[in-house]
Amino acid sequence: MLTVAPEVEVLARFGRALADPIRCRILLALRTAPAHPADLADELGVSRTRLSNHLACLRDCGLVVAVPEGRRTRYELADERLGHALDDLRNAVVAVETDRTCVAPDEKGCC
Repeated sequence: MLTVAPEVEVLARFGRALADPIRCRILLALRTAPAHPADLADELGVSRTRLSNHLACLRDCGLVVAVPEGRRTRYELADERLGHALDDLRNAVVAVETDRTCVAPDEKGCC
């Protein structure tokens, strides 16, 4: 049975997913169209094992779903609104000052 997560949990899951560049690239690729893992691995230039680990994380975060297709599995965004949210985030990032860099949490305490 699926339940709707509280707002803070949803944002934390989305943030966790976006914290890794490979997961960001996967989400952006799936924003365009559903894909099979082998095709995604080739498109992104990562090993299938590494891609599989990131897809598992994105599934656990509730952002992607696996759709069985015979002997293969296709991945897609769990909700089409996630694609719109990614677009909104990409547009918002343009407003960030380009002369500043977000450092790792242990270096400065941000991010």
